Amino acid sequence: MDIPQGGVIMNHFSLALRGLNCMGCARKLERQLKQDLTLEIETLTPTSIELHTHATLNEVLTSIESLGYQGGTEQTYQLQGLNCGRCVNKLTTHLSAQADIAKLQVSKERLSLVTTLTTEQVKALVAQVGYQAIEATQAPVTSIHEKQTDTPEAENLSYQEPAEASSQTHSLLIKGMTCASCVASVEKALLSVEGVQSAQVNLAEQSALVRGIFANPQPLLNAIERAGYQAEILDDPAQQQAKQQAQLDALQKEHKQSALLGIALGAPLMLWGVFGGNMMIRNSSDQMVWGGIGVICFALLLTAGRHFFINAWQALTHGRATMDTLVALGTGAAWFYSMLVIAWPQAFPDAARHVYFEATAMIIGLISLGHYIETKAKSRTNRSLQALLNLQPQQATLVTEQGDQSIAVADIQLGMSLRIKPGEQVPVDGVVNTGHSYLDESMLTGEPIPVLKEAGAKVAAGTLNQDGSLVITATDIGSQTMLARIIQLVRQAQSSKPAIARLADQISSIFVPVVVFIAILSAALWYLYGPDPKASYMLVVATTVLIIACPCALGLATPLSITVGIGKAAEMGILIRDANVLQTASQVDTVVFDKTGTLTLGKPSIQSLHVLQGDENQLLALAYALEQQSEHPLAKAICDYAKQRNIRPVDISQFTNQRGRGLSADYQNQTVLVGSLAFMQEQGIDLSMAESTLEKFAAQAWTPVAVAYRGMLQGVLAIADPIKPTSAQAVRKLNELGIHTVMLTGDHASVANAIAKELGISQVIAQVLPDQKAQHIQALQQQGRKVAMIGDGINDAPALALADIGIAMGSGSDVAIESAQMTLLNSSPTSVVSAIELSKATLRNMKQNLFGAFIYNTLGIPIAAGVLYPAFGFLLSPVVAGAAMALSSITVVSNANRLRWSKISFDQHSQ
Repeated sequence: MDIPQGGVIMNHFSLALRGLNCMGCARKLERQLKQDLTLEIETLTPTSIELHTHATLNEVLTSIESLGYQGGTEQTYQLQGLNCGRCVNKLTTHLSAQADIAKLQVSKERLSLVTTLTTEQVKALVAQVGYQAIEATQAPVTSIHEKQTDTPEAENLSYQEPAEASSQTHSLLIKGMTCASCVASVEKALLSVEGVQSAQVNLAEQSALVRGIFANPQPLLNAIERAGYQAEILDDPAQQQAKQQAQLDALQKEHKQSALLGIALGAPLMLWGVFGGNMMIRNSSDQMVWGGIGVICFALLLTAGRHFFINAWQALTHGRATMDTLVALGTGAAWFYSMLVIAWPQAFPDAARHVYFEATAMIIGLISLGHYIETKAKSRTNRSLQALLNLQPQQATLVTEQGDQSIAVADIQLGMSLRIKPGEQVPVDGVVNTGHSYLDESMLTGEPIPVLKEAGAKVAAGTLNQDGSLVITATDIGSQTMLARIIQLVRQAQSSKPAIARLADQISSIFVPVVVFIAILSAALWYLYGPDPKASYMLVVATTVLIIACPCALGLATPLSITVGIGKAAEMGILIRDANVLQTASQVDTVVFDKTGTLTLGKPSIQSLHVLQGDENQLLALAYALEQQSEHPLAKAICDYAKQRNIRPVDISQFTNQRGRGLSADYQNQTVLVGSLAFMQEQGIDLSMAESTLEKFAAQAWTPVAVAYRGMLQGVLAIADPIKPTSAQAVRKLNELGIHTVMLTGDHASVANAIAKELGISQVIAQVLPDQKAQHIQALQQQGRKVAMIGDGINDAPALALADIGIAMGSGSDVAIESAQMTLLNSSPTSVVSAIELSKATLRNMKQNLFGAFIYNTLGIPIAAGVLYPAFGFLLSPVVAGAAMALSSITVVSNANRLRWSKISFDQHSQ
């Protein structure tokens, strides 16, 4: 709480103290605090202090800890609602602004801090930025050691840190989901389990991805079972993919058999009616014939239609309605009405003694045919993930003292030496020990050109060795390899939902009950106001409404588009963390590039040599001799160039490094200088002889490194970070798309402007400190722009987290990749264009699917209810409704799969 004193607002802190043994310690602490800060102490004991100060809590704790004591109590909370690095950055910024919060640590799952605020106040602060904090525990600060004591009895105290509950992610394979209503039921069941933070259910993949804090995942399975479905936990990607495919194959076979049986019985009956055959019950002979057909139809319902009725009954017992409810009601009503007519024809008017067995059979057949085509298409949507899983071999070659041995990839341990023979795939991530070869990394990065790997180079699991032999040391195995992490990211993204999909789910959750109500209402209206035979019309209308309104298409509209879109992105070397990124990326109107490592290679190299004295070899030998002892980034460029030219450094002595300016040493009793132009001028070296050359270098934004010997300028080397070959293409295409391009860099304005001019970048923001990059992103957003930030370094992480879309280069730092929502494995700027175009195509595809599904139901239900009958005498048949429903699902599935062949710029797979 803040109180005014002398007209100035001061902070009031009441803190627990640890490590003080007596009042002597307390007085020592008082002296230290008054020396460090301006404050007034109200009360002070060895266990607590109450004070007023202008300082923040962080500053007070720092002063207390300078004596080895500890103040305050650490509070720990579980967090919900944080999905990415940007969320973490947002909450951290918000809480850091509070004067009474210190020792702040925020991750996506956990918040820890020392504060004088109450638990409710902390929760309220977190809620202000849209997240939720749940109190986990309170415990004294972890370790307390007193540096200096006033009494011999003083001793070090230590306190146990509470165990932190870690967030877990589980993949579940689910049986029994048939429509969007099922998805809503499963999600609701999972979210009701204690500890679950998020649950993402995918109808297309028949899977769920659950994240939360729980000691045992069994409650997840129990919750799904109580909801009327079956599930098993499959956290191993290969096992999950195999089970998923087996489940799809079994469903495909079942739907095929059901379709054949239904159509085999229904088609002849339908044709019989179309061509004038009798379908009325007029006498006992008709009763015998149609009664036999009714028994056969009942057998069809028990076999081909069995799963519709079982699923509908399970849904009913759990208090919900699904697609199966609609099918079961429609087909069951048609069969039951027909059997009543056969059994008691005298109870119905003559005109109402019609049987509808053809509707029962054909609806079962057509819907099963639609499901068969759906499952076949779903199998195709899994191809991209299956292709990734197939990249990892099952066996590897282990190098031992006794010779090479075959070993299962699952048995590989860290540090093992493995031989990669020509034509083999790399089994795990590692570092090359010996040998050299070219590796085809196109399956991971999308780049078709093989990459040279020599001693010290990193290799990734799944890449294909060309014609050389390599021996590598395993550095990452199992779920820690790049390939495994990519598979997990793709699976997570395919299970996530953008805002547009969540809207569809909300509609679907109330859709089926509304349809049942419309069917009952329509039947009642036809019975009250319809023509004779009223009962017959009532049955036809109710059945048709139930059948045509099946929400299959609605349930598949977005998951299939997401699965195909993210799978295609993975094929192109673009990793997407969350499906919501697709929706945001499609709206991007500003792309901000970091320069070094993003637009440029991030590896400075020699661009030109200008020799004034002697020859190039002598110039390089002098420069090489000094630069090989320097750690400056430009030194490596000079050394690498000299090595490529097979130059040997001269022998030098008296080496001196004037950090950031230049180097000096003695060669043959004469001074050699290598460094910047300013350094040369300080040393009295005349640069006028190279003036025109230096002007040319400056015009091209090349950095000059001068070499002097015996007091004279020997020559100048021009160094620059080369622009990536694909940067110009990327910027040009973005400009064509009407996207504003910005370069945000810490480099000098002259260098940045020269590169921007060469590439055609619209705006340059140069000489920016790392902590200012996020501010510039925020400034662009305040102009109403949707900003994508592309970077690769640790200094880019805050900006990546704050941007609407953070895109990290795959070659960048782990911090940058963690802060981003997209990762470009091939580190090519052209992939930014591909990602934006693919996002637009995927969102467009989702909208097409949702529009088709909604329009189908919006038009189909009123027509099925008979709105056209008064004007045109037209009433939809239940058979036609079944065909239309199946066709709507097939249309959605086919449209989603069109994404595979979408023309995306710079996509090697579509060229």
